[in-house]
Amino acid sequence: MDSKVSNGASPQDERTTSLLVFAFLQSCPHSRCHQELEVLGHELPVRAAHDDELQTDGNWCSHFREGAAETDSETQEEVVRDIARHLAQIGDRMECSIRPGLVAGLAAQFRNRSLSEEDRRRCLAATLEQLMQVYPADVDHEKTLLLLTMLVAKKVADHSPALLQDVFHTTVTFINQNLLAYVRNLVQNEMD
Repeated sequence: MDSKVSNGASPQDERTTSLLVFAFLQSCPHSRCHQELEVLGHELPVRAAHDDELQTDGNWCSHFREGAAETDSETQEEVVRDIARHLAQIGDRMECSIRPGLVAGLAAQFRNRSLSEEDRRRCLAATLEQLMQVYPADVDHEKTLLLLTMLVAKKVADHSPALLQDVFHTTVTFINQNLLAYVRNLVQNEMD
């Protein structure tokens, strides 16, 4: 995993990744943080019926589209939820590969309030590197990494439900920094 910061995520990407992680967590059959998920659901960014574009000065410019914008947004949201449900089913089978000691260690690091968001992201990345060593090189690396990232978030939240919001935001940031192109392609391929 590359530790460079390359978060080129647009507001639409942020919403998509947030929805993907949130829907994944909701779809996990043995989750113990239902109340915390409900609170988090109320804080998620609402979908917008417009396109966002990065300008040369680094600011985002929004262009409202006529006609099918809301339908496209609703369709994409449902596609993302379907992907999350499918990934949660696969993740349920992979869950046993995550040692409780790794989860407890990561939860302890997330409880350390002196760590910055970047430090928490590095802790998550280090945990994922350990987990990725278990999987053969011929498996789809990006899909496995995405699954493990969301699965580790679920396991930490189950271990310590009070950490859900911190784990959620760190997970979304990690995915946007490391797997954004994969998530974009995954959603686009399902929409085509």
